[in-house]
Amino acid sequence: MSNHYAFVTFLLLFLCFSAVQAKTIQVGKSRTYKTIQSAINAAKAGDTVLVDPGIYKEGNIKMHKSIVLKGIGYPVMDGQNKYEIITISAQNASIEGFRLQHGGRSDLRDLAAISIVNSYKVTAINNVIDDSNFGVYVQNSKSCTVKDNKITAYGKNEVQSGNGISCWKSDSLLVIGNKIKGHRDGIYFEFVTNSLVWRNISSKNVRYGIHFMFSHNDTYIGNIFEENESGVAVMYTKHIRMFNNVFINNWGAAAYGILLKDITDSEISGNHFIKNTVALHMEGCSRINLLNNSFSNNGWGVKIQASCDDNAFYRNNFIGNTFDVGTNGSLVLNTFDENYWDKYEGYDINRDRTGDIPYRPVSLYSMIIDSNPAALMLFRSLIVTLLDKSEKVLPGITPESLKDNKPLMRAIEL
Repeated sequence: MSNHYAFVTFLLLFLCFSAVQAKTIQVGKSRTYKTIQSAINAAKAGDTVLVDPGIYKEGNIKMHKSIVLKGIGYPVMDGQNKYEIITISAQNASIEGFRLQHGGRSDLRDLAAISIVNSYKVTAINNVIDDSNFGVYVQNSKSCTVKDNKITAYGKNEVQSGNGISCWKSDSLLVIGNKIKGHRDGIYFEFVTNSLVWRNISSKNVRYGIHFMFSHNDTYIGNIFEENESGVAVMYTKHIRMFNNVFINNWGAAAYGILLKDITDSEISGNHFIKNTVALHMEGCSRINLLNNSFSNNGWGVKIQASCDDNAFYRNNFIGNTFDVGTNGSLVLNTFDENYWDKYEGYDINRDRTGDIPYRPVSLYSMIIDSNPAALMLFRSLIVTLLDKSEKVLPGITPESLKDNKPLMRAIEL
């Protein structure tokens, strides 16, 4: 017992000693330290560097220590369109409350306003990033947090634009509450695992609102992806969870609410797909559960290719879409069950709230358009109506197995 008390006493003394040793260093025109870099160089692990309001043009600031770098009144770090603004390579460090602007561009390196490299438990919180090629860049790091930042760029094309939050070969990241606009991809993950993307707004980006590849076991909750040139792309990944996100107003010849390519063993639930050219496009996907989603006022609700199998659509709403489901094959190995379709014209004699006859969501006209887009000019014509009606009576071209055997008579409350 005495050894236990001795250990506790030693631990308390150590913590008290550490607290006494930590100090605050201030930066500003009237301070001892005039530059942020000089204050960082003088700081020791555990110290806080407070920066007064002002404009600091110091080239590439480097932080390799476990310190807190905090701005008072959003002091400006200006990259002068030449430099990466701040590079962090540390453990248990943070940067908070700065305005970072005019970051540099390079053909050889991905320069960012905030670059977090080979780090552990680094936090970038409540910063304003304006006119930087990459906003926040996380590379080969673990347990880092990027939270409540406003990241704005003015990209015109994919080649000359970087990503808002770009993460590569990292694990256990938290990307929370950021507002991202005008980049190539709002959020980009590659080889990023066990991470959470929550409550972000990614809008008006040159390519995708979010784009991730080879990034397994990640969760995406409560994000809004709006008016992105190509919507959202999810590729070559397994074990993802996408809950309660909104995909809205992603219009264009190659725009999707979500493009899923080679995704397996995942769950997509509680999401809202509103006014997209194609709400959900699936290629080479297997064992995905899609339930309690809302597809409303899209061009296509779902386009599912013949390369997909063993996916389950359960208790989703399809309302106001031009075409509910499209496919490019006659053999369908996926399940549609107990969904609500506003185009369903069946009946419910036994009043069990499900239709007594199956619903076939793929129209003949949608299959004609898929192989011959020029046929779209006949949309809403009498001949198209006759084609679809005759196909429902004597189906011969639309896939026989793609049907909902228990269509719901009322929309689901989501």
